[in-house]
Amino acid sequence: MDPDIETNRTTVTEFVLLGLVETEKLQSVVFVIFLFAYLVTVGGNLSILAAIVVEPKLHTPMYFFLGNLSALDIGCITVTVPAMLSRLLSHKRTISYGACLSQLFFFHLLAGVDCFLLTAMAYDRFLAICRPLTYSTHMSLTIQRILVAASWACALSNALTHTIALTTLDFCGPNESNHFYCDLPQLFPLSCSSTQLNELLLFGLGFIMAGSPVVLIITSYAHVAAAVLRIRSAEGRKKAFSTCGSHLTVVCLFYGTGIFNYMRLGSEEASDKDKGVGVFNTVINPMLNPFIYSLRNPDVQGALLRVFVGRRPAG
Repeated sequence: MDPDIETNRTTVTEFVLLGLVETEKLQSVVFVIFLFAYLVTVGGNLSILAAIVVEPKLHTPMYFFLGNLSALDIGCITVTVPAMLSRLLSHKRTISYGACLSQLFFFHLLAGVDCFLLTAMAYDRFLAICRPLTYSTHMSLTIQRILVAASWACALSNALTHTIALTTLDFCGPNESNHFYCDLPQLFPLSCSSTQLNELLLFGLGFIMAGSPVVLIITSYAHVAAAVLRIRSAEGRKKAFSTCGSHLTVVCLFYGTGIFNYMRLGSEEASDKDKGVGVFNTVINPMLNPFIYSLRNPDVQGALLRVFVGRRPAG
């Protein structure tokens, strides 16, 4: 390699995140809204975790997975929002190269575990409704732990692959990203070297991380729907559809925004649509999940009442 070329190359040491809005007045509004959303998300998910711990009725595989999902939601929003709030307070838009890579790694790690946990929850519903006689055997505590551990292992491999692949790219200017946190689709256009391999990795691994779980979830719920429709009791059908409906709502929100964000190769510039999807991924989805799972679930509602007022609901 020519030493003169190497000498003349300026390596980017920090990125400028342009954020959600430009004007200072709007930045204050965004700060208040996102601080409120962060507190609601952390409070809501901690409440779900507390309810699962204190209520013996919720010591089941479904709520074991839901507790893990709540912890992940707290992690996902904590990786992105506090750093954004700090930049709004300090009026500094820069983030160091190392901090950017760390944020990207942890976000993909936690979101990746989410992918597989949602699949494990669908499998749990399939066993509970379609294979009730063997449910306790096929969803023992050991199997639950194996499913969670496997989810972390797969997500860790995915996050490490993307992070290491990103370190092979040269960033020598420009360094402005039209986003409020570091993510792959927004960083690729800033590289002054070829990102073709990285984009193929994103598409290929994204298909494995999202495509395979979606197929498994659809298959599980096709069997569940057929089994529920055979239930003679209207009350039984209602309860089964209520439990599965909450999970399907979360799945649609999570995978819908994720597929839009990562499955679009060849998109040159980050747009305001990308920022909107980013808000859904990092803020709205984690904030809505506790409400979705508790809205039509009397067991969770009763446990939450016990957590907050120290008693069970009447009747």
